[in-house]
Amino acid sequence: MKAVRFDEYGDVDVLKVVDVPTPTPGPGQVLVQVKAAGINPGEAKVREGLMHSRWPATFPSGQGSDLAGVVAGTGAGVTGFAAGDEVIGYTDDRASQAEYVVVEERNLTARPAGVPWEVAGALNVAGATAYAAVRAVALTEGDTVVVSGAAGGVGSLAVQLARRAGATVIGLASPANHEWLAGHGVVPVAYGDGVADRIRQVAGKVDAFIDTFGADYVRMALELGVEPSRIDTIVRFDAVAEYGVKAEGIADGQLEVPIAATYPLSRVRDAYRRLASGHILGKIVLTF
Repeated sequence: MKAVRFDEYGDVDVLKVVDVPTPTPGPGQVLVQVKAAGINPGEAKVREGLMHSRWPATFPSGQGSDLAGVVAGTGAGVTGFAAGDEVIGYTDDRASQAEYVVVEERNLTARPAGVPWEVAGALNVAGATAYAAVRAVALTEGDTVVVSGAAGGVGSLAVQLARRAGATVIGLASPANHEWLAGHGVVPVAYGDGVADRIRQVAGKVDAFIDTFGADYVRMALELGVEPSRIDTIVRFDAVAEYGVKAEGIADGQLEVPIAATYPLSRVRDAYRRLASGHILGKIVLTF
């Protein structure tokens, strides 16, 4: 089977698609023929060696967590799935960017009818992270929350979940994505110099802040008067110790999962180049 591999830390040029043996599921495991696999910024950081102290790579390394596909086989003791079942899930083994992947049964769920493959393959990491971030800042009816990176893979889901919690949502994003945000009930604000003043102009008070981008947004949230307990970042892990903030971090048709682009597995380098270019609305997905 074909699978993504890299033998050393580096930029997208270290990625390659190679032939490797098709894995065999063990007890409690399911072999999935992958139809779609979302890509995530954290994977690029791991591949570049930026997360070595927290999540070191073992070479040769595979890549990818998100996946959706069809069950091709099951190991002993698997009772919830059978060959031919369509599933959504994830793997912790950096292995989803491949034609086949072995997944723990507990990490799979049935693909709901009507959910396109590319959306199903993009759901897990971004969806779970967005849900955890919104829950962490404890939104209630009438709150005002700011979301940085509001049009990204996590941000685009977080703003919708925050709206469903009854909050007024201010989304920081490039002007190209303001129409999408406004169409989902979000107040769009351009990032860049003067962003704090622009936020103050549209919000008398900011109650919570969800940072999906990084940079100095945690410090800005504190300057806006947000309590540390109601600031959640999925990027600045160092801010947890420095400022005391949090770092916690859909298939029924009530949330839209925007797909910015799809690429075949053979163009995995191009997919990550597009991810690195920024200003993306939603997710980028590898398709098979």
